[in-house]
Amino acid sequence: MGNILDYLAWRGDLPLSRVPFGAVDALVLAVLSYVRFGGLVPAGERVPLGRAAEGYLALPPARRRGRERDLDLLRALAEAPRFSGMELCRYADRFVPEEESQFAALTVLTGDGSSFLAFRGTDGTLVGWKEDFNLSFLDVVPAQLEAAEYVRTWAEEFPGPVTLGGHSKGGNLAAAGACLCPGKVRDRIGRVYSFDGPGFGPYLLARPGYQELRTRIRSLVPQSSVVGLLLGHEEPCAVVASDQEGLLQHNPYSWQVLGPGFIRVEGVDAGSRMIDRTLKGWLAGLTCQQRETVAGTLYELLSSGDARTVKEALQPANLVSALRAALGADPKDLLTVAASLARLGGAALREAT
Repeated sequence: MGNILDYLAWRGDLPLSRVPFGAVDALVLAVLSYVRFGGLVPAGERVPLGRAAEGYLALPPARRRGRERDLDLLRALAEAPRFSGMELCRYADRFVPEEESQFAALTVLTGDGSSFLAFRGTDGTLVGWKEDFNLSFLDVVPAQLEAAEYVRTWAEEFPGPVTLGGHSKGGNLAAAGACLCPGKVRDRIGRVYSFDGPGFGPYLLARPGYQELRTRIRSLVPQSSVVGLLLGHEEPCAVVASDQEGLLQHNPYSWQVLGPGFIRVEGVDAGSRMIDRTLKGWLAGLTCQQRETVAGTLYELLSSGDARTVKEALQPANLVSALRAALGADPKDLLTVAASLARLGGAALREAT
């Protein structure tokens, strides 16, 4: 058994002409979208993946943002003939706090006449977190509309088959982008991969685009999934083995691979089902207005200091700023937050006993 890095070591020398593009390849490229290729994949140009990887690895450490495992991935991709000759283009990375929107995507020309559109998941910023929560009370969030536009404009330029994918919120964006784009574009989409990505609310589930693509969307989650079970899913879902426990299974580097595919398990575990019931029951007990109040109030409090990321918001100095901001907040909003969190705690306690 191994992970996607082992997959590259084992099978990175096999061209697509010998072994067609599959789900593990899709996860590799979905994870690649987390790399910040700004300046290395210029607008209007196509850059070999191997060259882009080497360019990023040559950057001073202070300019490389991301996980150490992503650097290992780039090294492996640069040395893998299966991937190194693929071309990258249309790198997009937009962060608009005023619109509560975080969107990033990358197009990969796979070399077999098709393309893969990879959408980045949440980047750890407070804005990204807020947009994730907005999914629970808005029909459509800005990043989903951007994803649809990204797909549409690429389809106008590229005549071949298109595959989409992403991890976490990136999986949601891949599915939303496919479902919201015009019908003539949907006809060209062969597969959409959502790797532990949250689902949709009633509005998008009922859209003709989702119903049309439902059998072409592939949702894959680890056995202790939390994120990937959120909101509604009607598409096929497979459960993948992970070498981590609990929430750490959300990390795509923990997903287990053997040969050309993932190691599958029968279903999610009891803990995952319990958390899923707890969260869905909690959300069902809140009106859309209450969900919006909870998300908006917490965001305003956590962003009242110098914090821009969730990690920074939890530092003592920024927590003090949040407490000070709470003194000036609307008491009714604070009461809504407190009541909703108490309801969540009560639901979790009932599920555990």
